[in-house]
Amino acid sequence: MADRPGAARVGLMAGEQRLTAHVVGYVQGVGFRWWIRTRAEQLGLTGWVMNENDERGLAVVAEGAPAELDEFERLLWQGPGAARVQRVDAARKPASGEFGRFEISRS
Repeated sequence: MADRPGAARVGLMAGEQRLTAHVVGYVQGVGFRWWIRTRAEQLGLTGWVMNENDERGLAVVAEGAPAELDEFERLLWQGPGAARVQRVDAARKPASGEFGRFEISRS
């Protein structure tokens, strides 16, 4: 999964990680992107979430402290009440520090 191009580098704290995830299931049309943006903001994470073209998936990139990313990944499996998550494929690597906030992307 490619990272979103063109984002400006904002800053990076020591030990931060990047979580890249693909969430599959009944996750579009149920408020999942709005729900997960709120959770990311509460956890102090930066990055983005967007619908995938297949209508059954979401792409997510989040950066922050490992403990907050652990909680965020758990929340990806949960989703809002109407969501039905079948699978979360996630990977981590060092954070880039390129995001200033957590956004809903449309591209």
